[in-house]
Amino acid sequence: MSSTNGVDPRQFRDVLGNYPTGVAVVTAIAEDGRPVGMAVGSFTSVSLDPPLVAFLPDRSSTSFPRIRTAASFCVNVLAADQEALCRGFAVRGGDKFAGVSWASTKSGAPRLDGVAAWIDCDFESITEAGDHYIVLGRVRELHAPGDRPPLVFFRGGYGHFTAFEREGSLKLR
Repeated sequence: MSSTNGVDPRQFRDVLGNYPTGVAVVTAIAEDGRPVGMAVGSFTSVSLDPPLVAFLPDRSSTSFPRIRTAASFCVNVLAADQEALCRGFAVRGGDKFAGVSWASTKSGAPRLDGVAAWIDCDFESITEAGDHYIVLGRVRELHAPGDRPPLVFFRGGYGHFTAFEREGSLKLR
């Protein structure tokens, strides 16, 4: 099967899998008052002034429609030891917050415990882009609570990297 421009979707996925990404869980309090969240691998900083970030949920997501009803959202950058948490938020349906420890940010969005960093945001814009959305968030507050290495996704698997003291070298593990 090819996309409309002749690029094979499987090859596209395989080639882009050579680009390592961090893993985050986007959380919010839905319109019904319950916490909602989803794992994302497409998250990036966008602007320093104003401070903007973006994530790109799939248009077929069952969680994003509930997230977009919220007033705000929190991007939780997962730590290297949180692969199981990531997998729990990556599935469709069920209570993703069962057994998950979290606290509210100032905006009310869930901040997951033990993450490498968290970024609390207001929605700036949502734009359709192919089979995904581009969601821009205006940063309200952010924090990196400790020296926790992030969870990394690369070639279909999870891992982490170790930062060396000398010359800022990085090593993937």
